[in-house]
Amino acid sequence: MPSIRIARPADEEELALLDRAAWSPLHAVLPAPRPPYPPFFDERHQPGDYLVAELDGRLAGYIRLVLPTALPANAHVRQIQGLVVSDAARGRGVGGALVRAAVEEARARGARRLTLRVLGHNTPARRLYESQGFAVEGVLPGEWRIEGAFVDDVLMGRAL
Repeated sequence: MPSIRIARPADEEELALLDRAAWSPLHAVLPAPRPPYPPFFDERHQPGDYLVAELDGRLAGYIRLVLPTALPANAHVRQIQGLVVSDAARGRGVGGALVRAAVEEARARGARRLTLRVLGHNTPARRLYESQGFAVEGVLPGEWRIEGAFVDDVLMGRAL
């Protein structure tokens, strides 16, 4: 089972490599990353926003947990904005452990709801989220055009 912790600034390079290696049109709306690569951490992406999974002494994945907006009326909600598991760690419980850790961290940060957006064609991710108590709360049909195909944006959420 992986160990989960909050990311540290020293994790930046390994997280950036993991992120680039995991890019896929199955879950990405941005084009494949190309050099020069931007920093992984910046003013919008701080180490404290990420929970990382360690497995066999290496980073095996991350989940990003943030406020969905800066509005006080929305401060009781946290949103998952990114989940990555390395190819080598797939099938070893890393994704589920990260989602469960995000649920607990969101609660610890005072959230009452946890939401996310997932591409309609990303069946493995949708199954993972459903197994962790998330339900579809809305669909934006054809919201994205990825590699020439129109893809739904599925909104999911759960109470905490």
